[in-house]
Amino acid sequence: MKRLLIPLVSAGLSAAIVATPASAQPHWATDNLTPKPADAYGAAAFWLDANGAALRKATQYTSVDSQDVPKLVSSQSKGAPDGKPGMTGPTTTAKATTSKNVNLPKTIGKVFFLDGGGHYRWCSATSIQSRNRNLVATAGHCVFENGKDDVYDKWVFVPGYYQGKAPWGVYVGAYAYTAYDLDTYDDYDGDYAFVAVHNGFSLAGEKDVTRREYKEWVGDKWLRPREITHEEFVKCQLNLGECWSQGQGEPSLVGPDHPDAVLEKVEVAKGTYDAARTGRGQGFKFGEPVVEQLTKTQWEAYKGPGAKGTGPDKLGNYTVVHYYTQRWVKPDSGRRYFEAHWVVGVAKDMGRLGDVVGGQGFSWNQPLNQPVTAFGYPRDLHPNGDRQFTGVTPKWCAGKTGTKTYQVNTFKVETHQVLKCSMTGGADGGPWLLKYNNGKRTGYVNGVTSMFHDNDENGRIDYISSAVFDGETADVYNKANYQATKSIVSPKGELLQ
Repeated sequence: MKRLLIPLVSAGLSAAIVATPASAQPHWATDNLTPKPADAYGAAAFWLDANGAALRKATQYTSVDSQDVPKLVSSQSKGAPDGKPGMTGPTTTAKATTSKNVNLPKTIGKVFFLDGGGHYRWCSATSIQSRNRNLVATAGHCVFENGKDDVYDKWVFVPGYYQGKAPWGVYVGAYAYTAYDLDTYDDYDGDYAFVAVHNGFSLAGEKDVTRREYKEWVGDKWLRPREITHEEFVKCQLNLGECWSQGQGEPSLVGPDHPDAVLEKVEVAKGTYDAARTGRGQGFKFGEPVVEQLTKTQWEAYKGPGAKGTGPDKLGNYTVVHYYTQRWVKPDSGRRYFEAHWVVGVAKDMGRLGDVVGGQGFSWNQPLNQPVTAFGYPRDLHPNGDRQFTGVTPKWCAGKTGTKTYQVNTFKVETHQVLKCSMTGGADGGPWLLKYNNGKRTGYVNGVTSMFHDNDENGRIDYISSAVFDGETADVYNKANYQATKSIVSPKGELLQ
């Protein structure tokens, strides 16, 4: 891969500096995504909440405008390797689904993230073999924000994604690796990325717990009131803070020892709560503050006495904290009675990505004109406005790559490999698998879809292109290959610290 040269700004620079070879620069660049378990849990919960609503809301992300696809120009190069060819073998798991006469691998799926404008986006990707069974291969522009020297937010991989479902869990990106030239110069000859992901997890429902367990729980949790009878309420009053009454109008205030007294809670401002005493009596504190989780719209519209947070918390929730004091009243016929139920959301650790869905092999410095099978989730229109794909299910193309490499001047590309294929944007990041075995559903990742081209100018995509995987790509892969990650939920389903 070539290096872009930065012009010298002073003629007085020493000859030694001028003579320093560009190869002294590293071949790879790395950035953190969400390495901390709490942040990773929040990113996954963001996408899984409300039965995958955010996943379904996401739209395809692509490197090019479908109405203005770039032209390919032959470089007349046969893609001479920069070292010896190499391969790392795949790992396999159980059989996956079938599309016509091609067995779709379990390893492929979508990556989801928030782009620089806060839009919900997705690209295509695959699990790839690695030392720690935790690596995802995709396009660099699906991880690193062009021209921003930064990575996208809430980045996750969902293998086998289908209509908001994550059948094998959600895997949150921890550490991203890409070519130095892409990260530094937006040079699409290095448009690939390898992302080390945490163990996958899924949301496994909820359960009632004691107040103490609720207080100690570090995952999702909430207070859910349950209506009870007056008789149940009388028994419950012995446990201050676990039950209360509600009603319309202003009842007669009485003391806590009045034979007909019932306990009500009254929401107050934080300052009033903080100034109140602890114990039994009018105006005393009523239990612990209660955190309510809201949607962003609900949170923005909230006008009550509770204390609003400044934005989403570490789990991605918008919250209001409610504070209550006691009020002892003589009940009337309009009173209703409630008991607190302390509820926690339980997550399930799915294990390492490669153990769950397997991982494709990896190859570099292979000759051009090789048969490959490319997979992805295309969604964009063709340049002529035709919508051929939905982005819901994965598609594929098979054939030999071109005999020569191609240039795309607008993206600083000098040596892309090409494949005749009509997949459109959304297939970005999908793997090009060399030596694909239809029975085992495995091959060797020898490229990832980077760009789309209408080379005969008939208004339809007819070629896709990828960076050539060479020795520098192998260097980037090797760096990612040794990156360790971890589980983000405990065996009992709560967030690990």
